[in-house]
Formats: sequence, C-alpha cells, structure tokens
Amino acid sequence: MTTLLVLMLSLIGLGSQADASALRVTHRARAIAPGEVVLVEVNASVPLKALRAVWSASAARSGAAGVPVTFYALDPQRWQGLVPIDLEARAGRYVLTLHANATAGRELVREYPITVAARTFPARRITVEAKFAEPPAEALPRIDKERKTVEGLFAATTPERLWTKPFAVPVPGQATSSFGRRSIVNGQPRSPHTGTDFQAASGTPVVAPNDGRIVLAADLYFSGNTIIIDHGLGVYSYLAHLSAFDVAEGQVVRRGQEIARSGATGRVTGPHLHWTLRLGAARVDPLSLLAAFDAPPAVR
Repeated sequence: MTTLLVLMLSLIGLGSQADASALRVTHRARAIAPGEVVLVEVNASVPLKALRAVWSASAARSGAAGVPVTFYALDPQRWQGLVPIDLEARAGRYVLTLHANATAGRELVREYPITVAARTFPARRITVEAKFAEPPAEALPRIDKERKTVEGLFAATTPERLWTKPFAVPVPGQATSSFGRRSIVNGQPRSPHTGTDFQAASGTPVVAPNDGRIVLAADLYFSGNTIIIDHGLGVYSYLAHLSAFDVAEGQVVRRGQEIARSGATGRVTGPHLHWTLRLGAARVDPLSLLAAFDAPPAVR
C-alpha cells in the first residue's frame, strides 16, 4: 500500500507540473503599480473550453477572497484577460491563479506571480470660498441618489465582451497627469481623482473609446452631462462635463463613433473632458489600458 501511495503522489505531482507547462503566460503593461491595467495572455498547448482566474495578494491567499478576472478567447488556445491594479492597492507580491477547462474534463492550473511596485500620487492644496468647497444641503439627496445609480451600474457585469479592437482616446486633446491626484481643499483631504482629464474646448467631438452600450446619459451634480458606456466583462467608460449628447441610453455604439461634445458642465472651472475607466470595482488610469495593448510582452 505504501508503494502504491507513493506512486500515486508522484503521478499527481507530475500532473501538476504538466498542467503548469501546458499554460504559457505572458503579460503587457505600462507599469506594474497602483492604478495600472495588466493585459495577461495565455497560450495553451491544448484547446480550452473556458479559462477563469483570481488575482490576489500573496499574504491574503489563504484568507480573503481575491478579485475574479474574466478571460476571453481569441481562439481556443489563445486567451486574454485584463488584470486591474486598483488606485489604492498595496505594493507587494500578487498571484494570478489560472484555472483552465480543457477537453475531456481535464483542468489545468497555473499560478503566475506579479510584483506590484509602490506608487505615490501627487497632491495639491487649494483654498476656496466655503460655498464652493461643500455642496448646499438641498443638493445632498440628489447627490446620494446619483451616487447609488452610478455604483449600481458599475456593480453589474455584462458576461460578453462587446469590443474587439484596442481602446482609443475619446478626444484628440492632450491628456493631463491628473489620475490619482488628491486635492486638499481648505485643509480637508478629498477623494483621489479617479480619471484622466483631456484638454478639449467646448464643442469638441467626443467619440466612444470602444464598442459598447450606453447605460447612462444624464446630467449629474458633480460631473455634469455624463455618459457611461458598458464595454462588457465589467469594463466601463465614464465621460463627463459634456456640453451635449449625440446618443441615448440603451444605444449600441462603435469605437470611434461620435457620441457627444465636450464642455464645462458640472462642478468644473473650465472646459475639458474627464474619462474614468472602471474594471469591476477597480479604479484604473484609462491611459494605462491604452498602453497595455502596445507594451512588449513580459514573463514572470
């Protein structure tokens, strides 16, 4: 019995090694740091029916649940997934644990470690009149209602990938380095800036960064005229401070299609376009997603 048990354990060990070698993993990213998107590609030695993954910090693997990452097939043996590193993620060693369903019910498992570097975002101190620092009491119910609406949209995940091409900038203007910046207004710290701002004069055409469905086109208290596009798989674009809409809620849009014009609506001091990108619950720089598709592949 002892000999048989040793043989069985040896075969299990060989099977695990074979599973790992059957999944070749590479990744692309502008940087591996908070606020970035990592494009992970898996090339399998056999056709796969499904591929799922969990992204988690090494220290939490035995306890807290990780972040699920959805992979989509380019063909049965080549899959891609977008791994989000949230704006406030801690530096350290993370692991992407891959589970692939191959033919004949076989499951392939692979752990892919990635180290997240520390990152410090800039801060600015400004002093304004009190009426500009805090919204009036009568606006608070509206603000709370709009916050719940937007959070509810972001919490839903469309299971299909609605895009096929890489993402593109929505306006031709230059982007600022505003993502992640925290403002300290009248001595009070505010939430970090979770989007990227683009220079855009009022009336500049705004195009869809990629294919998707319009799930919100409305005037919001802070962001003014706002459009949210569901790109599928938990990816959302939030485009704010628009002067006019060219689309309606429920409409399907294509990459590069004009959907609005830029402006200065909402709580802003001048015309520009604000683009927030959400991957599930993660807040990431839209420019990092654009860069990930162009970055050279790397292996860990």
